[in-house]
Amino acid sequence: MTVRTLLLALLLPLALAGCNDKQAAKIPPPHRMTAEDIGHYCGMNVLEHPGPKGHIFAASLIQPVWFSSVRDTLAFTVLPDEPKDIQAIYVSDMGKAPNWDQPGADNWVEARKALFVIESRVKSGMGGDEAVPFSDRAAAERFASENGGRIVGFNEVPRDYVLASANAGDAAPDEATEGAPGDRARRTP
Repeated sequence: MTVRTLLLALLLPLALAGCNDKQAAKIPPPHRMTAEDIGHYCGMNVLEHPGPKGHIFAASLIQPVWFSSVRDTLAFTVLPDEPKDIQAIYVSDMGKAPNWDQPGADNWVEARKALFVIESRVKSGMGGDEAVPFSDRAAAERFASENGGRIVGFNEVPRDYVLASANAGDAAPDEATEGAPGDRARRTP
């Protein structure tokens, strides 16, 4: 065996492994919302509710997980019994939505890059508080000036806001994981 053949035999598997790593690290693109998409927590068709929606891709799951509200989408990321191998979190970009009742089937923004208006007067499709996502700060500011609330980034959404009971406003148990939305945030009046 020549030195050249030996080197090729040793380097080829490394080169192929590098290609596989790049493919494995590829983030799944968002899916178009359809009438077949069912909310993970409510078990209802996501299109039947107004307001922004979300879906999450996890490496351990075959299909994306759909949510009837962005608040439910964010809750999935902090609840201890949900998968932690999240690849992508997509939420409706409400700055590009035709209106509140029609958030759009394919105007998604990656949640970790979005701005959220929280504590506004606008309620989710399920009747609870909502974290309204935007890719553009000016659109988020317009929404907040018209509907109240404040603008925060993904890691600044308070855990108690995401996990609070929609009916009682009570905070959920402190079982949420570290590194999730709101871990570094502090509520301000």
